[in-house]
Amino acid sequence: MPKQLYLTPAQVKSETERCLNCQDKPCMKACPANCSPADFISLLKSGDENAYIKAAKNILNANPFGQTCGLTCPDQFCMAACSRRKLDMPVKINALQATILEKVRKTNAQIKLKPVCLNGKNIAIIGAGPAGLSAASVLARKGYSITVFEGSDRIGGTANLIPEFRLPHDVIEADWNFIKKLGQIELKLNTKVINPVDLLKDGYDGIIVAIGEGNSIKMGIPGEDLAISFKEYLKNPEKYKTSGNVAILGGGAVATDCATTAKRLGATNVEMFVRRRICDMRLTNEERLSLLDEQIDITSMTRITAIKKKKKTFILQTCKTRFNGTKLEDIPRTKIKRPDFDLVVMAVGSKADPMKRVEKVLYAGDCNHGGSTIVECVASGKNAANELHATLSGEVDESVCPVSKVVSYKAKSCQAINAFNQ
Repeated sequence: MPKQLYLTPAQVKSETERCLNCQDKPCMKACPANCSPADFISLLKSGDENAYIKAAKNILNANPFGQTCGLTCPDQFCMAACSRRKLDMPVKINALQATILEKVRKTNAQIKLKPVCLNGKNIAIIGAGPAGLSAASVLARKGYSITVFEGSDRIGGTANLIPEFRLPHDVIEADWNFIKKLGQIELKLNTKVINPVDLLKDGYDGIIVAIGEGNSIKMGIPGEDLAISFKEYLKNPEKYKTSGNVAILGGGAVATDCATTAKRLGATNVEMFVRRRICDMRLTNEERLSLLDEQIDITSMTRITAIKKKKKTFILQTCKTRFNGTKLEDIPRTKIKRPDFDLVVMAVGSKADPMKRVEKVLYAGDCNHGGSTIVECVASGKNAANELHATLSGEVDESVCPVSKVVSYKAKSCQAINAFNQ
């Protein structure tokens, strides 16, 4: 059943009326990018004929990937902090945000932007994902000329791995179409940069590296090369379409995307193998429900010890696990073989290449703080941009918050930057 991505007008009205207009704005304080739901919801409530445009402007001022984040943000940020949660359930902030931007963009309404005066300095940004392009949006508005180098043939970075039924890829393009109007930003696709430091010799005044985590983590078991990495699978799931049995190794958000994608593509049975308990799976409520809706089987407390191939199918060697205090250990004499899998997808994580710290070369996004959400990458990119601007100009943005607001996540939060024209 197709997921409803946007709210109906009646739902928008209902959700905005449920907002309590908290004076201390806990929703904003919980957002890594410092977007203020309290403010954009108040704008919708105002009844102004341009309420949607003003609300969209408010969102994009803080978060240039506003629509992408609206569709993909987990419920651990603004919605977890929503005061309404203590009464019944939180306001559907993420869906409201996505719906506002979708409506404004569908009507081709124009958001007036503040004119930019170039300052004569050039910045190179490596990586056209949420972190890199968010950094570009900040620096472009401050007058820098930006060149974005992207090794692949499309913008979006790892956001492109999110299934189309959760994040239509034209939404990523819509956010990019807004960002590129903020100042002088040149995009160079299919252009890999091997050594970022070399760009300083080419006349760039500063570099921001936002290349994500390019390497899939291996499990270190016999036959693991027989499995498809989650990156390869989610880039082109149609290539691996099967009506047979599919095994997903891993229990996180990416593994969930792999599992639901395989089921939607016609797999008869999709089974996730998780070393720990189901309650230990770091998933949002929506992700857990998606596994139930798609009838995904979860085999928990199970470790994969080897992968073998028999003719055209795969055999998994499994072993049950248990906790000995806080330590996870194998249970003796519980090894069994699980045959007849047509496809095995490994989704246990990724990692970045080692980083070389050099003056005027900053890192942002997953390559800097590990795998995280899109909104955290946006925050990380904004922080890196403001830090680089302070280094090059001596001007410090007093509104920047350099510490994490959400302890359970890695990215630093940040405050909104230059406002648009009123």
